[in-house]
Amino acid sequence: MTGTLTIAGLGPGSEALVTPEVTAALATATDILGYAPYVARVPPRAGLTLHPSDNREELQRASEALRLAAEGGQVVIVSSGDPGVFAMASAVFEALDRAPQWRDLPIRVLPGVTAMLAAAARAGAPLGHDFCAINLSDNLKPWAVIEKRLRLAAEADFAIAMYNPRSASRPEGFGRALALLREAGCGERLVIFARAISAADEKIEIVTLNEATPEMADMRTLVILGNSQTRRVGRWVYAPRRAE
Repeated sequence: MTGTLTIAGLGPGSEALVTPEVTAALATATDILGYAPYVARVPPRAGLTLHPSDNREELQRASEALRLAAEGGQVVIVSSGDPGVFAMASAVFEALDRAPQWRDLPIRVLPGVTAMLAAAARAGAPLGHDFCAINLSDNLKPWAVIEKRLRLAAEADFAIAMYNPRSASRPEGFGRALALLREAGCGERLVIFARAISAADEKIEIVTLNEATPEMADMRTLVILGNSQTRRVGRWVYAPRRAE
């Protein structure tokens, strides 16, 4: 096989946060596949074919990328943030698991700056102690699993980074998550709402969980709930390095 498949993270939004390794891969690609808004971040040029698709077509996209690479293309699948964090790397390997004929294909995964890390950097250091990340979308897992993981993370006193908190198709889920976390005794913890980090319309809001409302988040928002020790110093939020 003369083709290659690269799974690349474009970072949270700003071109300044795209790694040189990813930039180099995009520059030599013959085909770019991904969710349409992410593909739109790649400038068109001669010799490059762009393949935008819907955000619920991950497996079809991955299979198409494998096929194009097997035919000799220098193929790049793009994700926002890091491709291994709730993104396309898992979909590619799931598709590969179903297609043994392509298992010798050269594949690279190029890391990117995640929304979680970009948001934490803007706010200070809320992930400076133990933390976890939970995707609040119930598209690929039942809501009962999300509730269980939120409850156990709160009980373990993790800081919690919450991806995909609220969308037009499921506006009620984030409110349920906030209520569950309040019931778990997290009402006085600090919450960071980080919207469109590194984009022109970036916005950071910091409140206590008791003050948080579902309307403060949408699908462009990354939400970080601090642990019980998280505190503010001036405009910054940080988690102490020691657990008490």
